[in-house]
Amino acid sequence: MNRKVVVYGLLSVLCIPFVFPTWWMVTSSFKPTSEIFSYPPRLLPSHWQFGAYREVFELQPFAQQYWNSLYIAAIVTVGTMAVASLSGWAFARIRFPGQNVLFVVVLTGLLIPSEVTIVPLFQLFNRAGLIDTHWPLILVPMLGAPSVLATFIMRQYFVTLPRELEEAARVDGLGRFATFWRIGLPLARPALGAVGIFTFLSSWNLFLEPVVYLSTKEKFTLPQALTQYVDAYGGPMWDVQLAAASLTALPVLVVFVIAQRQFVEGLAHTGLKG
Repeated sequence: MNRKVVVYGLLSVLCIPFVFPTWWMVTSSFKPTSEIFSYPPRLLPSHWQFGAYREVFELQPFAQQYWNSLYIAAIVTVGTMAVASLSGWAFARIRFPGQNVLFVVVLTGLLIPSEVTIVPLFQLFNRAGLIDTHWPLILVPMLGAPSVLATFIMRQYFVTLPRELEEAARVDGLGRFATFWRIGLPLARPALGAVGIFTFLSSWNLFLEPVVYLSTKEKFTLPQALTQYVDAYGGPMWDVQLAAASLTALPVLVVFVIAQRQFVEGLAHTGLKG
């Protein structure tokens, strides 16, 4: 019992550097501007103010921007899970000439920074008339580096499944896709949870691509919108920015709390077999 107390106490102390910035962000959104950077920092506001949250929605179409981020992240997450699970199953369970070489070629997509490809992609979407739309923010992540990493995780998980499962499915008359859909996919929930979490976070936090592709405020996503809360002289409105940032962090916390178990289990299985 004493050992548990010591361990939990130590972990509580170690988590302070990670928890305190979030605590400071949320509580500072309720503080007067003069109190935000007071030293020593206050753990709670001396006077609770809620005006910053009202200004978040008054100064910008924040509700629309919030919806933009939500639906884009949802589509990208579901699409990436579909693409990654199918391609991961193919690389793990289907034998074809050049399979390993092709898998290595796919993995090289992780080595290419997004900054390298954003100019040719901009030219491509510009010619297609898709600039200042959400299509680039949906298609690029689904077919780019996030999808490559997701494919790797799904492939590594499917490799660990016993071969006897497929043999039993063939005896029952299931085809290749039916085996994947009815046996492989249900067993891959932990890996899908991991893919879903990091894909959602990657899309939710995307900043460079929205800045490049979007120019209309009503089409902005949240990371881009957070930079727009400035005063008449271009200085940051700290209380409003912190209020907007606090609202932005809510879906991330909800997604992680719901799927954290699957996230840990999925990552734990990605390196078992190669």
